[in-house]
Amino acid sequence: MKIGFYTSTFNDRPLEEVVDFAASAGFDAIEIDVGGHIKTPDRVDDAVSLARSRGLFVSSITYFGNQLDADRDKRRELRARTAEFANAIGGAGVPIFVIFPGRDDTASEEANYDDFADFANGLIAETQASSLTFAIENWPGPKDDFVGTTPRGWQELFRRITDRRFGLEFDPSHLIRIGVDPYRALEAVKDRIAILHAKDTTIDAEALQSIGYHGKGWWQYKLPGLGLLDWSRFLRQARGYGFDGTLSIEHEDAAYGWPGKDLSARKEGERLGLDYLKSVLHQL
Repeated sequence: MKIGFYTSTFNDRPLEEVVDFAASAGFDAIEIDVGGHIKTPDRVDDAVSLARSRGLFVSSITYFGNQLDADRDKRRELRARTAEFANAIGGAGVPIFVIFPGRDDTASEEANYDDFADFANGLIAETQASSLTFAIENWPGPKDDFVGTTPRGWQELFRRITDRRFGLEFDPSHLIRIGVDPYRALEAVKDRIAILHAKDTTIDAEALQSIGYHGKGWWQYKLPGLGLLDWSRFLRQARGYGFDGTLSIEHEDAAYGWPGKDLSARKEGERLGLDYLKSVLHQL
C-alpha cells in the first residue's frame, strides 16, 4: 500500500509548497483537493505534473459539492463542472475522482438515490476511454444526512450503479462517530474499495453521557493511531480483501493545528500519521 495525504489540510498554502513537503517527508502519494489547489479543469494537468515531478503518485483528485443540490441551477452547474473535471482527470491519468452525493431535502429517499445513480452512470459512460474510477467518500455531510454514506446506503447505490468503476473512498472515522462497526462495514463492500482515508475518531464517553448524540463536542477526528480504530486489524482486513491501493491521511486533528492554524503543527501531524501507518504496515 502507498501512503499519502489529502491536501485540504493545507488549502492555505500553494500546491508547490504542499508537494515539496510531501516529498521531503517521505510520502508516496498525494490526494489533491480541487477547491484548494486546482480550482478549474484546465489546471488539472499542471497540478498533476507538479506532484509527479516530485516523485509523488497522484492517487486521486477530490471535488467537494452537493451533487443533489435542491437548487436545480446550482445542481446543473456543479454537475457540468464535475463532468469537465472528470474528463481532465481521466486525461491526466489519475485513477480516481472523488465526489460527494449530497442530498435533496425536497425529494424522497428513493428519488435521491435514483437521481445520483443516473448522474454517476452517465459519468462512467462518458469516461470509458480513460477508465477513470469514481468514488464517494462516506462523509455524512453537515446535517449527517447525505445519501450513500452508510452500509445500507452503499447497497442502495451499488444496486443502481453496477459498474465496478464506481466505488468508495472508505473513511472509518465517520462510521465510528455514527455508530457503525467499521470492520463489518468494510467486509460488506470489500470489492468496491477504491481508496482508504486514514483518519480516526475518539469519543468522550462522559460528554456523550451528559449531552447525548445530538449534543456537540463528544467526538473528535484524530490522526490514525490516536483514536478508537484498531489499524492493524483494519489494514490486515483490507489487505486480505486484496486492497493494495493508497492510504490517504485526512488530517482533521485539532490537536495538530487543524483547521488552518499552526503550519508546523499540521506538518507534524502528517509526519506522525505517516510514521504510524508505516509501522503498522511493517508489522502486518
